[in-house]
Amino acid sequence: MTKHLVFVYNADSGMFNTLTDIAHKVFSPKTYECNLCAISHSYLSERGEWKDFIQELDVECEFLHRDEFLKKYTSNEEKFPVIFKLADKELTLCLSADKIDACKTMGDLKEEINLNCIS
Repeated sequence: MTKHLVFVYNADSGMFNTLTDIAHKVFSPKTYECNLCAISHSYLSERGEWKDFIQELDVECEFLHRDEFLKKYTSNEEKFPVIFKLADKELTLCLSADKIDACKTMGDLKEEINLNCIS
């Protein structure tokens, strides 16, 4: 069974980047580049349904911005956002950016995570 998931947003950390992301979500949501964030967060905070889902997964979950991920883990060839399984210090892709971007609802995203990341 998966014990650790690493969720990586297609956004960088920091206050300026956060404010820019919020403005982008408000003024041009169709061109926002992180569907993981768009589905899991409102403009200002994590959605309650998402928070409940993550707690119910019964696995350790790590959430990183793109820049934080690249500092912590070795070089990555994947497009962001992305979700990895982490076992024995090795990352294995479980949900690609294309799969995340294809999700239209939180239900779609939760189903993909359950099918591809929890085993």
